[in-house]
Amino acid sequence: MNLQTQRIADIQTALQTAQLDGWLFYDFRHSDPLAYRILKLDAHTHTTRRWYYFVPAMGEPTKIVHRIEQEKLDALPGRKCVYLPWQEQHGFLREALAGAKRIAMQYSPLNAIPYISRVDAGTIELVRSFDVEVVTSAELVQQFEAVWSPAQKAMHITAAENVHRIIHEAYAEIARGIRADEAVTEYGIQQFMMRRFAEAGMICDAPPIVAVNANSANAHYSPNSERFSPINEGDFVLLDVWAKLDQPSSVYADLSWTGFVGESVPEAYSRIFDIVAGARDAAVTFVQSKVHAGESFRGAEVDDVSRAVIRDAGYADRFNNRTGHSIGAEVHGNGANIDNLETPDTRFVVPNTCFSIEPGIYLPGEFGLRSEIDVFVGEDEVVIAGQPIQTAVIPILTL
Repeated sequence: MNLQTQRIADIQTALQTAQLDGWLFYDFRHSDPLAYRILKLDAHTHTTRRWYYFVPAMGEPTKIVHRIEQEKLDALPGRKCVYLPWQEQHGFLREALAGAKRIAMQYSPLNAIPYISRVDAGTIELVRSFDVEVVTSAELVQQFEAVWSPAQKAMHITAAENVHRIIHEAYAEIARGIRADEAVTEYGIQQFMMRRFAEAGMICDAPPIVAVNANSANAHYSPNSERFSPINEGDFVLLDVWAKLDQPSSVYADLSWTGFVGESVPEAYSRIFDIVAGARDAAVTFVQSKVHAGESFRGAEVDDVSRAVIRDAGYADRFNNRTGHSIGAEVHGNGANIDNLETPDTRFVVPNTCFSIEPGIYLPGEFGLRSEIDVFVGEDEVVIAGQPIQTAVIPILTL
Protein backbone atom coordinates (compact mmCIF):
# COMPACT_ATOMS: atom_id res chain seq x y z
CA MET A 1 0.00 0.00 0.00
CA ASN A 2 1.58 3.29 -1.10
CA LEU A 3 1.56 6.57 0.85
CA GLN A 4 -1.54 8.05 -0.78
CA THR A 5 -3.55 4.83 -0.56
CA GLN A 6 -2.77 4.53 3.14
CA ARG A 7 -3.74 8.17 3.65
CA ILE A 8 -7.12 7.63 1.97
CA ALA A 9 -7.74 4.58 4.17
CA ASP A 10 -6.94 6.68 7.24
CA ILE A 11 -9.27 9.46 6.05
CA GLN A 12 -12.10 6.99 5.57
CA THR A 13 -11.60 5.64 9.09
CA ALA A 14 -11.74 9.20 10.44
CA LEU A 15 -14.91 9.93 8.44
CA GLN A 16 -16.62 6.84 9.83
CA THR A 17 -15.70 7.87 13.37
CA ALA A 18 -17.03 11.40 12.73
CA GLN A 19 -20.20 9.96 11.18
CA LEU A 20 -19.72 11.93 7.97
CA ASP A 21 -20.53 10.69 4.48
CA GLY A 22 -17.37 12.05 2.95
CA TRP A 23 -14.72 14.74 2.60
CA LEU A 24 -14.64 16.87 -0.54
CA PHE A 25 -11.31 18.46 -1.43
CA TYR A 26 -11.35 21.30 -3.93
CA ASP A 27 -8.63 23.51 -5.36
CA PHE A 28 -8.25 26.31 -7.88
CA ARG A 29 -4.77 27.71 -8.48
CA HIS A 30 -3.50 26.43 -5.13
CA SER A 31 -6.34 28.07 -3.23
CA ASP A 32 -6.21 25.25 -0.67
CA PRO A 33 -2.70 24.36 0.49
CA LEU A 34 -4.23 22.08 3.12
CA ALA A 35 -5.60 19.79 0.41
CA TYR A 36 -2.13 19.23 -1.03
CA ARG A 37 -0.63 18.51 2.36
CA ILE A 38 -3.36 16.19 3.59
CA LEU A 39 -3.54 14.24 0.31
CA LYS A 40 0.27 14.08 0.03
CA LEU A 41 0.28 15.88 -3.33
CA ASP A 42 3.10 17.94 -4.79
CA ALA A 43 2.20 21.54 -3.98
CA HIS A 44 4.63 22.95 -6.52
CA THR A 45 3.01 21.60 -9.67
CA HIS A 46 1.50 24.01 -12.19
CA THR A 47 -2.24 24.21 -11.53
CA THR A 48 -4.59 26.47 -13.48
CA ARG A 49 -7.91 24.57 -13.51
CA ARG A 50 -10.34 23.45 -10.85
CA TRP A 51 -10.11 19.94 -9.44
CA TYR A 52 -12.19 18.00 -6.92
CA TYR A 53 -11.40 14.87 -4.98
CA PHE A 54 -14.22 13.23 -3.06
CA VAL A 55 -13.36 10.67 -0.41
CA PRO A 56 -16.51 8.82 0.72
CA ALA A 57 -16.65 7.26 4.15
CA MET A 58 -16.80 3.91 2.38
CA GLY A 59 -16.12 2.98 -1.21
CA GLU A 60 -14.03 4.32 -4.06
CA PRO A 61 -12.97 7.99 -4.18
CA THR A 62 -13.74 10.16 -7.21
CA LYS A 63 -11.29 12.44 -9.02
CA ILE A 64 -12.71 15.29 -11.12
CA VAL A 65 -10.10 17.01 -13.29
CA HIS A 66 -9.98 19.28 -16.31
CA ARG A 67 -9.00 17.85 -19.71
CA ILE A 68 -5.95 20.14 -19.87
CA GLU A 69 -4.70 18.89 -16.48
CA GLN A 70 -6.19 15.43 -16.37
CA GLU A 71 -3.07 13.90 -14.77
CA LYS A 72 -3.33 16.25 -11.78
CA LEU A 73 -4.62 13.63 -9.32
CA ASP A 74 -3.15 10.47 -10.85
CA ALA A 75 -1.14 9.79 -7.68
CA LEU A 76 -4.41 9.28 -5.78
CA PRO A 77 -6.62 6.19 -5.90
CA GLY A 78 -10.12 6.38 -7.32
CA ARG A 79 -12.26 6.75 -10.41
CA LYS A 80 -11.22 9.60 -12.70
CA CYS A 81 -13.73 11.90 -14.38
CA VAL A 82 -12.38 14.32 -16.98
CA TYR A 83 -14.44 17.41 -17.74
CA LEU A 84 -14.22 20.18 -20.28
CA PRO A 85 -17.35 22.37 -20.20
CA TRP A 86 -18.59 23.55 -16.84
CA GLN A 87 -21.78 21.57 -17.28
CA GLU A 88 -19.72 18.37 -17.29
CA GLN A 89 -17.87 19.49 -14.18
CA HIS A 90 -21.15 20.08 -12.33
CA GLY A 91 -22.57 16.78 -13.57
CA PHE A 92 -19.59 14.76 -12.38
CA LEU A 93 -19.69 16.49 -9.00
CA ARG A 94 -23.41 15.83 -8.59
CA GLU A 95 -22.81 12.18 -9.47
CA ALA A 96 -19.89 11.84 -7.03
CA LEU A 97 -21.96 13.27 -4.18
CA ALA A 98 -25.09 11.24 -4.92
CA GLY A 99 -26.32 9.65 -1.73
CA ALA A 100 -24.16 11.83 0.54
CA LYS A 101 -26.01 13.93 3.09
CA ARG A 102 -23.26 15.47 5.24
CA ILE A 103 -19.75 16.06 3.96
CA ALA A 104 -16.73 17.96 5.21
CA MET A 105 -14.97 20.73 3.30
CA GLN A 106 -12.31 23.31 4.14
CA TYR A 107 -14.98 25.71 5.36
CA SER A 108 -15.65 27.46 8.66
CA PRO A 109 -19.12 28.74 9.58
CA LEU A 110 -19.08 32.55 9.76
CA ASN A 111 -15.35 32.29 8.95
CA ALA A 112 -14.75 31.74 12.66
CA ILE A 113 -11.54 29.83 11.96
CA PRO A 114 -10.02 31.49 8.88
CA TYR A 115 -7.11 29.05 8.77
CA ILE A 116 -9.63 26.42 7.61
CA SER A 117 -11.73 28.63 5.29
CA ARG A 118 -10.07 27.75 1.98
CA VAL A 119 -13.15 27.05 -0.16
CA ASP A 120 -14.92 30.04 -1.70
CA ALA A 121 -18.58 30.76 -0.97
CA GLY A 122 -19.65 30.04 -4.53
CA THR A 123 -18.27 26.50 -4.43
CA ILE A 124 -20.03 25.90 -1.12
CA GLU A 125 -23.25 27.13 -2.75
CA LEU A 126 -22.70 24.74 -5.65
CA VAL A 127 -22.32 21.74 -3.36
CA ARG A 128 -25.34 22.75 -1.32
CA SER A 129 -27.39 23.00 -4.53
CA PHE A 130 -27.07 19.21 -4.74
CA ASP A 131 -28.95 18.94 -1.42
CA VAL A 132 -25.77 18.14 0.49
CA GLU A 133 -24.97 19.65 3.89
CA VAL A 134 -21.44 21.06 4.18
CA VAL A 135 -19.78 20.95 7.60
CA THR A 136 -16.37 22.20 8.62
CA SER A 137 -13.37 19.93 8.21
CA ALA A 138 -11.58 21.70 11.08
CA GLU A 139 -11.45 18.69 13.39
CA LEU A 140 -10.45 16.36 10.55
CA VAL A 141 -7.68 18.71 9.46
CA GLN A 142 -6.27 18.56 12.98
CA GLN A 143 -5.99 14.79 12.82
CA PHE A 144 -3.97 14.88 9.61
CA GLU A 145 -2.07 18.14 10.02
CA ALA A 146 -1.47 18.75 13.72
CA VAL A 147 -0.92 15.33 15.30
CA TRP A 148 2.76 14.51 15.82
CA SER A 149 4.53 11.20 15.57
CA PRO A 150 6.88 10.13 18.40
CA ALA A 151 9.80 11.10 16.15
CA GLN A 152 8.39 14.61 15.69
CA LYS A 153 7.91 14.99 19.42
CA ALA A 154 11.57 14.02 19.92
CA MET A 155 12.69 16.50 17.26
CA HIS A 156 10.65 19.24 18.95
CA ILE A 157 12.29 18.56 22.31
CA THR A 158 15.74 18.82 20.71
CA ALA A 159 14.76 21.98 18.84
CA ALA A 160 13.41 23.58 22.04
CA GLU A 161 16.62 22.75 23.91
CA ASN A 162 18.63 24.37 21.12
CA VAL A 163 16.43 27.47 20.98
CA HIS A 164 16.58 27.79 24.78
CA ARG A 165 20.38 27.59 24.70
CA ILE A 166 20.72 30.08 21.82
CA ILE A 167 18.49 32.61 23.61
CA HIS A 168 20.79 32.52 26.60
CA GLU A 169 23.85 32.74 24.38
CA ALA A 170 22.34 35.82 22.74
CA TYR A 171 21.83 37.54 26.10
CA ALA A 172 25.39 36.62 27.05
CA GLU A 173 26.62 38.09 23.76
CA ILE A 174 24.81 41.35 24.58
CA ALA A 175 26.56 41.43 27.95
CA ARG A 176 29.93 40.70 26.36
CA GLY A 177 29.53 43.45 23.78
CA ILE A 178 28.41 46.03 26.33
CA ARG A 179 31.34 45.27 28.62
CA ALA A 180 33.74 45.47 25.68
CA ASP A 181 32.26 48.83 24.70
CA GLU A 182 31.35 47.45 21.27
CA ALA A 183 28.41 48.56 19.15
CA VAL A 184 25.58 46.13 19.97
CA THR A 185 22.42 46.25 17.86
CA GLU A 186 19.16 44.38 17.41
CA TYR A 187 20.24 43.29 13.95
CA GLY A 188 23.66 42.17 15.13
CA ILE A 189 22.15 39.95 17.83
CA GLN A 190 19.60 38.60 15.38
CA GLN A 191 22.38 37.58 12.99
CA PHE A 192 24.37 36.10 15.90
CA MET A 193 21.43 33.78 16.56
CA MET A 194 21.07 32.90 12.88
CA ARG A 195 24.70 31.75 12.90
CA ARG A 196 24.03 29.67 15.99
CA PHE A 197 21.04 28.08 14.23
CA ALA A 198 23.24 27.05 11.32
CA GLU A 199 25.82 25.56 13.67
CA ALA A 200 23.10 23.55 15.41
CA GLY A 201 21.55 22.29 12.15
CA MET A 202 18.46 24.43 12.61
CA ILE A 203 16.34 26.34 10.09
CA CYS A 204 13.55 28.91 10.37
CA ASP A 205 11.10 30.62 8.02
CA ALA A 206 12.14 34.11 9.20
CA PRO A 207 14.85 35.50 11.47
CA PRO A 208 14.10 35.84 15.20
CA ILE A 209 12.66 38.97 16.75
CA VAL A 210 15.09 41.12 18.71
CA ALA A 211 13.21 44.14 20.02
CA VAL A 212 14.50 46.88 22.32
CA ASN A 213 12.40 49.17 24.52
CA ALA A 214 9.43 50.63 22.59
CA ASN A 215 10.07 48.29 19.66
CA SER A 216 9.04 45.39 21.90
CA ALA A 217 5.57 46.93 22.21
CA ASN A 218 5.08 46.08 18.53
CA ALA A 219 4.38 42.35 18.71
CA HIS A 220 5.67 41.61 15.20
CA TYR A 221 8.51 44.10 15.01
CA SER A 222 11.66 42.56 13.59
CA PRO A 223 14.95 44.27 12.75
CA ASN A 224 16.67 43.98 9.40
CA SER A 225 19.87 45.29 7.83
CA GLU A 226 18.29 48.69 7.19
CA ARG A 227 16.04 49.10 10.22
CA PHE A 228 17.35 48.38 13.70
CA SER A 229 18.05 50.02 17.03
CA PRO A 230 21.18 49.97 19.19
CA ILE A 231 21.23 48.01 22.42
CA ASN A 232 22.66 49.99 25.34
CA GLU A 233 22.94 49.64 29.06
CA GLY A 234 19.56 50.32 30.65
CA ASP A 235 17.59 48.85 27.73
CA PHE A 236 14.83 46.26 27.82
CA VAL A 237 15.33 43.44 25.29
CA LEU A 238 12.69 40.96 24.07
CA LEU A 239 13.74 37.87 22.11
CA ASP A 240 11.16 35.81 20.21
CA VAL A 241 12.92 32.83 18.65
CA TRP A 242 11.55 29.98 16.53
CA ALA A 243 13.38 27.26 14.62
CA LYS A 244 13.30 23.57 13.78
CA LEU A 245 15.82 20.88 12.94
CA ASP A 246 16.86 20.77 9.29
CA GLN A 247 15.42 17.28 8.90
CA PRO A 248 12.43 15.76 7.06
CA SER A 249 9.11 16.09 8.93
CA SER A 250 10.66 18.27 11.64
CA VAL A 251 8.50 20.58 13.73
CA TYR A 252 9.15 23.95 15.31
CA ALA A 253 10.02 25.18 18.77
CA ASP A 254 8.99 28.77 19.54
CA LEU A 255 10.10 30.55 22.73
CA SER A 256 10.10 34.16 23.93
CA TRP A 257 12.21 35.61 26.75
CA THR A 258 12.87 39.10 28.11
CA GLY A 259 15.93 40.72 29.65
CA PHE A 260 17.22 44.05 30.96
CA VAL A 261 20.69 45.37 30.19
CA GLY A 262 21.76 45.92 33.78
CA GLU A 263 22.65 44.10 36.96
CA SER A 264 19.23 44.52 38.54
CA VAL A 265 15.81 44.71 36.89
CA PRO A 266 13.63 47.81 37.51
CA GLU A 267 10.34 47.20 39.26
CA ALA A 268 8.34 48.42 36.24
CA TYR A 269 9.50 45.42 34.22
CA SER A 270 9.35 42.89 37.05
CA ARG A 271 5.78 43.84 37.94
CA ILE A 272 4.52 43.36 34.37
CA PHE A 273 6.49 40.13 34.03
CA ASP A 274 4.85 38.69 37.14
CA ILE A 275 1.39 39.38 35.71
CA VAL A 276 2.25 37.85 32.34
CA ALA A 277 3.91 34.82 33.92
CA GLY A 278 0.84 34.35 36.11
CA ALA A 279 -1.35 34.30 33.02
CA ARG A 280 1.00 31.81 31.36
CA ASP A 281 1.08 29.53 34.38
CA ALA A 282 -2.70 29.66 34.87
CA ALA A 283 -3.14 28.39 31.32
CA VAL A 284 -0.64 25.57 31.90
CA THR A 285 -2.36 24.54 35.14
CA PHE A 286 -5.72 24.44 33.36
CA VAL A 287 -4.33 22.25 30.57
CA GLN A 288 -2.62 19.92 33.03
CA SER A 289 -5.77 19.53 35.11
CA LYS A 290 -7.84 18.65 32.04
CA VAL A 291 -5.35 16.15 30.66
CA HIS A 292 -4.78 14.44 34.00
CA ALA A 293 -8.55 14.18 34.52
CA GLY A 294 -8.99 12.72 31.04
CA GLU A 295 -11.26 15.59 30.05
CA SER A 296 -11.39 17.28 26.66
CA PHE A 297 -10.94 21.04 26.33
CA ARG A 298 -11.04 23.66 23.61
CA GLY A 299 -8.43 26.18 22.55
CA ALA A 300 -10.77 29.06 23.37
CA GLU A 301 -11.13 27.85 26.96
CA VAL A 302 -7.39 28.05 27.56
CA ASP A 303 -7.32 31.57 26.14
CA ASP A 304 -10.12 32.59 28.50
CA VAL A 305 -8.21 31.30 31.53
CA SER A 306 -5.01 33.15 30.62
CA ARG A 307 -6.76 36.35 29.56
CA ALA A 308 -8.69 36.53 32.84
CA VAL A 309 -5.44 36.93 34.81
CA ILE A 310 -4.36 39.91 32.73
CA ARG A 311 -7.85 41.38 32.74
CA ASP A 312 -8.05 41.15 36.53
CA ALA A 313 -4.72 42.97 36.76
CA GLY A 314 -6.20 45.87 34.78
CA TYR A 315 -4.44 45.31 31.46
CA ALA A 316 -7.18 43.73 29.35
CA ASP A 317 -6.80 46.37 26.63
CA ARG A 318 -3.02 45.82 26.48
CA PHE A 319 -3.17 42.09 25.76
CA ASN A 320 -3.27 42.39 21.98
CA ASN A 321 -2.79 38.82 20.79
CA ARG A 322 -4.33 35.40 21.20
CA THR A 323 -2.77 33.40 24.03
CA GLY A 324 -1.19 30.89 21.67
CA HIS A 325 -1.05 29.18 18.31
CA SER A 326 -0.74 25.66 17.01
CA ILE A 327 2.80 24.49 16.26
CA GLY A 328 3.79 22.03 13.57
CA ALA A 329 5.88 21.86 10.43
CA GLU A 330 5.11 25.57 10.22
CA VAL A 331 5.65 27.67 13.31
CA HIS A 332 1.95 28.60 13.07
CA GLY A 333 0.38 25.19 12.56
CA ASN A 334 -3.08 23.99 11.59
CA GLY A 335 -4.30 22.59 14.89
CA ALA A 336 -6.37 24.31 17.55
CA ASN A 337 -5.12 27.77 18.46
CA ILE A 338 -5.34 29.07 22.02
CA ASP A 339 -7.69 31.81 20.96
CA ASN A 340 -10.98 33.35 21.94
CA LEU A 341 -9.93 36.87 20.95
CA GLU A 342 -9.08 36.99 17.27
CA THR A 343 -11.22 33.95 16.50
CA PRO A 344 -13.50 31.80 18.65
CA ASP A 345 -11.42 28.64 18.26
CA THR A 346 -13.83 26.04 19.54
CA ARG A 347 -11.80 23.12 18.22
CA PHE A 348 -10.86 20.55 20.82
CA VAL A 349 -7.16 20.21 21.55
CA VAL A 350 -6.47 16.66 20.40
CA PRO A 351 -3.80 14.37 21.84
CA ASN A 352 -0.26 14.48 20.43
CA THR A 353 -0.45 18.10 19.32
CA CYS A 354 1.52 21.14 20.38
CA PHE A 355 0.74 24.82 20.87
CA SER A 356 2.34 27.91 22.31
CA ILE A 357 1.19 29.77 25.40
CA GLU A 358 2.40 33.37 25.10
CA PRO A 359 0.36 35.98 26.94
CA GLY A 360 1.68 39.51 26.83
CA ILE A 361 1.17 43.11 27.91
CA TYR A 362 2.08 45.82 25.42
CA LEU A 363 2.55 49.42 26.51
CA PRO A 364 2.96 51.60 23.38
CA GLY A 365 5.93 53.95 23.53
CA GLU A 366 7.37 52.09 26.52
CA PHE A 367 7.81 48.30 26.15
CA GLY A 368 6.01 45.06 25.49
CA LEU A 369 6.52 41.88 27.49
CA ARG A 370 5.46 38.35 26.70
CA SER A 371 6.57 34.98 27.98
CA GLU A 372 6.23 32.15 25.50
CA ILE A 373 6.48 28.43 26.08
CA ASP A 374 5.48 25.40 24.01
CA VAL A 375 3.04 22.84 25.39
CA PHE A 376 2.79 19.32 23.97
CA VAL A 377 -0.36 17.46 24.97
CA GLY A 378 -0.09 13.68 24.82
CA GLU A 379 -2.66 11.01 25.63
CA ASP A 380 -1.99 11.37 29.34
CA GLU A 381 0.90 13.83 29.62
CA VAL A 382 1.74 17.50 29.25
CA VAL A 383 5.30 18.22 28.15
CA ILE A 384 6.92 21.66 28.25
CA ALA A 385 10.26 21.49 26.45
CA GLY A 386 13.03 24.06 26.70
CA GLN A 387 13.40 23.94 30.46
CA PRO A 388 13.68 25.79 32.69
CA ILE A 389 11.00 28.27 31.68
CA GLN A 390 11.53 31.93 32.51
CA THR A 391 10.57 32.98 36.05
CA ALA A 392 11.97 36.55 36.09
CA VAL A 393 13.31 39.13 33.66
CA ILE A 394 17.00 38.36 33.08
CA PRO A 395 19.47 40.96 34.43
CA ILE A 396 21.72 40.69 31.40
CA LEU A 397 24.87 42.24 32.85
CA THR A 398 25.03 39.52 35.49
CA LEU A 399 25.66 36.92 32.79
